[in-house]
Order: sequence, then structure tokens, then C-alpha cells
Amino acid sequence: MSNEGSIFHWARDHRVHHKFSETHADPHNATRGFFFAHMGWLFVKKHPDVVKAGREIDLSDLFEDPVVMFQKKWDPYLSMYLCFIWPAQVAHYGWGENFWNALFVAGFLRYVLVLHNTWLVNSAAHLYGDHPYDTASYPAENSIVAFFSGGEGWHNWHHKYPYDYAASEFGGFAQYNPGKIIIDTLAFVGLAYNRKRATAAWEYGRARRDKDRAAGIPLPTVERRPWQQKSKDL
Repeated sequence: MSNEGSIFHWARDHRVHHKFSETHADPHNATRGFFFAHMGWLFVKKHPDVVKAGREIDLSDLFEDPVVMFQKKWDPYLSMYLCFIWPAQVAHYGWGENFWNALFVAGFLRYVLVLHNTWLVNSAAHLYGDHPYDTASYPAENSIVAFFSGGEGWHNWHHKYPYDYAASEFGGFAQYNPGKIIIDTLAFVGLAYNRKRATAAWEYGRARRDKDRAAGIPLPTVERRPWQQKSKDL
């Protein structure tokens, strides 16, 4: 319903983004500026390094997933219908709303808002915020982005521990993250499984950082532009 491309292509670009974050091989490289990371990358030809990385990244599990391949086969027709027509039909036949009003509000307007909420994760959450888990990376903890994206703004943690299904240290109600609550609910009824957390890895990493700090060893950092907020450390 978000109509942001097929699961296959979205997962491919996301894997490349994580492996080559803030390099020429990153599809939405934040070092090229806010607008490029936000939406500009969709309007220009991909950098050759992005294309090369996309061809070389392992996608075998996606090819073996029947749901992913079914959606890929019917993309973009199925996504276009579910994004625009279906919400309008629900409003029209469900409670008598004018079909065209529903199409423009529940379809087009919702689509624009969802796109920008998603793009903020690539732009604002890579340029503004704190870096308590990895001071040497661009992705940041951004509570505003987390609010608008349903919990996806805790990006410093997410890039430090991409295998953590919660995408945040605390998740759930302790740290605004509806996404984790939804996954936990699905797990409760048997529709999600094999959830992995990185809290143990972080406790080990924090103890090692505290030891280095006590020894006077500085934390690694990356050079950021003056208008970006400086990193804060736990």
C-alpha cells in the first residue's frame, strides 16, 4: 500500500545502503546533501557503484521467497491498485464517501505523506541527531523522525546493529517504536519468529568503550558539516 517499489527492489537497495553507507555505492548517500538523500536520488541516474553493488549483493533468499517473487511479478500493478484504488473503494462502499474524494485523500494525499515520512529516515536521520552507539557513522538517533515514521528514527542503533528487529535499543513503549510492538504482536499469534536483539552486543561494546575512555583513548568520529549536530556519547 505504500507503493515504494517491490519488496525485492526495496530490500536490494536497503542491503546495499547498509553495506556501503555514505559512499558512492550508497543509493541515497547523505554526504551528497539533504535533498539528494531525501528524494533527489530517485530523480537521477544511479551512480555506477550503486549499480555494481546491486548486482553483487546476495539476494538468494529473496529469489526463494514465493511472496516476494509474486509481488515482484505483479509490480507495479498490484501496488498501484492497493495504494490508490483500494482505499478509495473501501471508503466509497464502506461508508458512502465520494469515490474521487477518497481517491485524492486516502489515496494520493496519504501516499505523499507516507513517502516523505519514509524519506526522512534517509535524510534527516542521517544528518541530524545524536550518535551514542557509533560515533563514527552518519546515521543518528532522531526522535522526530521516529515519531513520523513509526519508530524508524533510532537510526544510529539500526546501522550499528542492523540485525536487531526492533531497530532501537529499548523499543516498544520505553522508546517510541510502534514497529516493534506490531512485530511482537505478530510473533504472539505465530506470524513472526526468530526475532533477534543486539542488547547483549551493546552491553559488551559499551563496557569496552568505557575501558578505552578510562585509558584516554578517543572515540572514532567522522567529519561532519558545521550545520550538523555534534555527536553525543552515553
